[in-house]
This record gives sequence, structure tokens and C-alpha cells, in this order.
Amino acid sequence: MARSMAELVRDDQEHLIHPLHHPVDHVEPIIYVRGSGAIVQDVCGREYIDGLSGLWNVNVGHGRAELAEAAAAQLKELAYFSSYAGSSNIPAITLANRLIELAYDNMQAVFFTSGGAEANESALKTARFYWKAQGKPNKVKFIARHLGYHGVTLQAMSATALGSYWKMFEPRVPGFIHIQTCYPFRFQGASPGETAGQAAARELEEAILREGPDTVAAFIGEPIHGAGGVIYPTDDYWPRIREICTRHDVLLISDEVITGFGRTGRWFALSHWNVKPDILSFAKGVTSGYLPLGGIMVSKTIKEVMDSVKPEDRWMHAYTYSAHPTCCAVALKNIEILEREGLCDNAVKMGERLHAALLSAFGSHPNAGEVRGGKGLLTAVEFVEDRATKRNFAGDRKVAPRLQAELLKRGVVTRTLRAGGPHPAAGDMVFFAPPLVVTEGEIDRLVSVAHDAVKNVLGS
Repeated sequence: MARSMAELVRDDQEHLIHPLHHPVDHVEPIIYVRGSGAIVQDVCGREYIDGLSGLWNVNVGHGRAELAEAAAAQLKELAYFSSYAGSSNIPAITLANRLIELAYDNMQAVFFTSGGAEANESALKTARFYWKAQGKPNKVKFIARHLGYHGVTLQAMSATALGSYWKMFEPRVPGFIHIQTCYPFRFQGASPGETAGQAAARELEEAILREGPDTVAAFIGEPIHGAGGVIYPTDDYWPRIREICTRHDVLLISDEVITGFGRTGRWFALSHWNVKPDILSFAKGVTSGYLPLGGIMVSKTIKEVMDSVKPEDRWMHAYTYSAHPTCCAVALKNIEILEREGLCDNAVKMGERLHAALLSAFGSHPNAGEVRGGKGLLTAVEFVEDRATKRNFAGDRKVAPRLQAELLKRGVVTRTLRAGGPHPAAGDMVFFAPPLVVTEGEIDRLVSVAHDAVKNVLGS
């Protein structure tokens, strides 16, 4: 029997705990019921452009019957079986091989998880394992960056440097050091003649030396920040980071949970700077969100160490749903769609259109501090009260939440980040990362709605 909207909302509010839960944000929830391409529809029949690909993950778009059929076919054959050492399944073997073909050429093997936080947990633990197996048990510390987001399980939360995620769960796991990221619009402390990338890389080396290279296991970073602000580094940043990590025997973990699988116009984003990590974490776009899946890829060097330890010193790490055959089958079909439809190329084309349109709409806007984009469908606009001084709006003006509400009212779903939030210096930000199947018309509509929303909130 069909249930009324009032009944659905009541039961939702009483019995469902949501991510980032607080009832003040859930007074009038939107209940989504279907989607097609870059469009989603709520229970009342209203349509919206999905301006953030669900949660940065629905890369091939909504409503893909092929992915449902791939899941159904696998469910009929072997829905699930354990992949603990001694057993395996064909979709997992095939997907691991396919991912190694697509990834950086130093990657050798894959471990599957259920999502991004588990992937980063696995990456961090693997770094510690590697150094212990190498006879360097003191290399246990991790260096991460302000505005980095790596998940919110306890260890991943400790790598995440967005303070609002810490407040009610501290103390954090010890051994995590945070440094400035390469944030060209806001970076503080560059020496004369240094770019933001050079200065941010220097901060990494200084942190390694201060802590002692013999105590640092790994540096973890997103090639382009996602939840922390869609922050693009300067082109000299990642090559310097790679060189510093190599020189000081520190592993480089690339968190590509958001930037993988075509989001930046390439399969994986560090390739934009010809840099290869030692460990790559992935999730989201690997199945376009149709089923939960994530994982890590490790280099040949790390895999050889994992294989060489005594049985009693094995890599004692596991998840029940690692290498879930149905999830892996969907991922294989998802990758097939990405390739067949040229969605990496479409991300480049539509990303250029989106970035250019945002620059046209806001490039000279008195409150637009910076328009960020240029690599695929991953863009943001940071708004400030005073462009010349980069002074932010007062937090009580709630510019970002009001912009989000106005966008939603006009039929665009996305996320924002408010000034005075996770990074006190940052302004009010609006993110745009639609599915890779987004059309020119949808891009134009999205930017037009953004223009109207900004005019309504800021008056120009």
C-alpha cells in the first residue's frame, strides 16, 4: 500500500540516522525515488539536476539498466562468498586485473573494501605493515593536509583535517601530523619567489625532518581536494611531493576516492602531473555508486614485501565483504560503460564548458574570490565579502547554506561549505561535479540557476 509523504517523513525522522545527523537539517527532507542520466526525481515528482553526482560518485549517471542487469546476473550465479585467503571468485579476479591495466604502471595488486573510508584505513595500515616488514617498526606516523578529507572512521577521521568532524569524537588516533595544503588562493608563508606548490611541498619536507624520517610511514593526499573545497594545486606541487617522499623513504598514498574513474577526464588524477603513488585508494566511481565498493592498489614493491613475510607475520587485515562478487561484477560493467561511451573524454569536454561558464558568470563578480576547475567535471566557486582583501562573510550570514537552498529551490542539487567552518580562513564555497553523462543543456541550466541563486542571496 502506498504511503503518504507525511508518513514517510515521520518514519524517516524517527527511525533513520543520517550521515552528519542532526534533526535541524532534516525538518523537510527530500525523498528521492528515481533518476535518469544527470536528473533525479523526488517522491512528489519534482525533477532536479544532480549537481554533485549523488555524492561525487554517480559517474555514469542514474538509471543504468545495464548495471542492474549485471548485478542480477551475478546474484543468480553467486551472490556472495568469502574471499579470505584460500578462496576467490571470477568477478573479483577479473576486476583486479582490469584495474591494474587502467592504473599507474607501477601498480601490481588490488585489495577490495566496501567504500572509501575502509580503503583509506587499509592504505594507512598497509603503510605501517610495509615498514614493519622492512625492519623499520618506528615508521608509524602519517602526514596529511589541512582541508583533506579521507573518511570518518576513527583512523581515517584522524587523517581528515576538517575540524568539525573531530569535535565530538576526540581524542583522535595519535601519530597524525597536518600541514598546509597547496591552496593557491589562501596559502600563507611562501618565501619570496616561491609558488604555493613549492612552499606547500617545502612544508612537507620540513615536517618529515622535524618528526624524523625514521618515524614517518606515509604522506596521504587527494590529487585535487574534494569535500574540503575542490582545491586545485599548482602544477609544480605533486612532482615535488613525489620527489620528497622518495628521498626520505616515505610512502605516497594518493586518495583518489573522488578523482578516480574519469572524474578529472582521466582514469586517475595524479597522471595529470606524471606522478605515480605507492598506494592508491579508490571507491565511489568504480561502481558509479550502484553498489558499495572501494579498495586500494599497491605497487609491485609493496606487493613483494606482503608476499615475502613469514606466515605468522601475514597482512592480518580483512573485511567480510572484500571482493564481493556482485559488487565486482557491477564495477566491471561500469568500467565497460565508461570506456564504450568515452566518458573520460566527455568529462573533459563538459568540464571545459562548465568551468568556462562559471568564469563567465562569476569571474568578475565582486564577491567571487576564486572560480576553480579545469580538469574534468570537478569545479567550485569560493565567495567572499571583499574580493580585494579576501575577507569572508560573517558566519551568521550563512551565505553558503542560503545559496544551497536557493539552488535546490530552482532545481539543482549540490553541496556547499560555509565560511568559518572546517577551515577558518576559507570562504563560502559552492561545488559542482555532475555525472560524466551531463549534457550541454544541463550544464548551461546549472550555471544559469547558480547565477540566479547568487543574485538572490548576494544581490548581484
